[in-house]
Amino acid sequence: MLITGPRGTKDILPEMSANWQYIEQTVRDICQLYGFKEIRTPVFEHTELFLRGIGETTDIVSKEMYTFNDRGERSLTLRPENTAAVVRAYLEHKLYTESLLTKLFYIGPMFRYDRPQAGRYRQFHQFGVEALGSKGPAIDAEVIILAVQLLEQLGLTDLRLYLNSVGCPECRPVYRAQLQEFLREKTDNLCVDCQSRFDRNPMRILDCKNQRCIEESKGAPHISDCLCDDCSAHFEQLKSLLTAAGTSFTLNPRLVRGLDYYTKTAFEIQYAPLGSQSAVCGGGRYDGLVAECGGQSTPSIGFAIGLERILLCLEKQGLLPDQTNAIDIFIATIGEEAQKTAFKLLCDLRKHGITADMDFMSKNIKGQMKQANKYPARFVAIIGNDEVVQGKVMLKNMQSGIQELVDISVIQNMLQVEMEG
Repeated sequence: MLITGPRGTKDILPEMSANWQYIEQTVRDICQLYGFKEIRTPVFEHTELFLRGIGETTDIVSKEMYTFNDRGERSLTLRPENTAAVVRAYLEHKLYTESLLTKLFYIGPMFRYDRPQAGRYRQFHQFGVEALGSKGPAIDAEVIILAVQLLEQLGLTDLRLYLNSVGCPECRPVYRAQLQEFLREKTDNLCVDCQSRFDRNPMRILDCKNQRCIEESKGAPHISDCLCDDCSAHFEQLKSLLTAAGTSFTLNPRLVRGLDYYTKTAFEIQYAPLGSQSAVCGGGRYDGLVAECGGQSTPSIGFAIGLERILLCLEKQGLLPDQTNAIDIFIATIGEEAQKTAFKLLCDLRKHGITADMDFMSKNIKGQMKQANKYPARFVAIIGNDEVVQGKVMLKNMQSGIQELVDISVIQNMLQVEMEG
């Protein structure tokens, strides 16, 4: 019986890899522009990191993590997100000693046991940035604008930036009490998940996508009315900076995000053409996470973007660049001696940066010409026994159809001149 890939995973086949590389290169270009450096963390971590970092009341920890014991009976978890792992690496390698502000980005696979759907898989890929060390709203604005610029540079235009402040440990308890009071008589009408959230983390009820919960929570108090002076001033300055930079946004008092570690700024970018599942980027400030993971109190902010979701957006809108497998030259051969000469030429051309290929399946000359057209190849060099004796090749320009007999020793220079031209 044929073994297939696990449910919720997807092979990235060669014809799709170029699209991934295009997105990843755009990411790297933007991050270089903003001064963010790449970090690569392991795909699994000690489970405790995510229990402490993400929060045991989150859906990710309570329902979605891939956790297992290794042979030493240590509990390990495939990373469901990367912020906690980046913080762990930041502390373990003392990156804070290199600069007061550490700006990092990552690209890689994450793992969550969730119901697979369009653009959402159990193994999925995220790009994210983390800026650790600054408490000022200017770094919040920079991180948000970076995300917007990336999406716009990829060609997405119908974007909506939603903004909220979720307060801090000083003012959030006040809001928590008000929200619980508002929802207390409505708990029986909430979904099972939200009923359990009422005592553990009532703000998560505002993030529920269940229509019944949305209706029951309408008219709930806004956290903006409970913010302390520091959180309120921070939020006002952030809005002012975004406005000054020409970045439009919409305030959304229901935006709380799905992770316990967020403080103050929370934001989400939605792409309307995706419909009900339109969120393509989410992030916020997490000033307490570094301390929660064993370090000193360090103000930080970041975001994550699902690359499968971005790829889906670009495919739907026809925004992916045309990909081509074109090569500079294909070497066609007739006869065994010609194959030896052709193979040496192939190796020499590749050493000088010329994309080249030849037949490895013993096709006749007609089949080899079809293979050259399939690439397509700009030139075809035909080598038979006569050409081997003469030290020449029949060089055919596949666009003009012109062919000429030339010395094999000048092929490299001719192609390099053509490439430069």
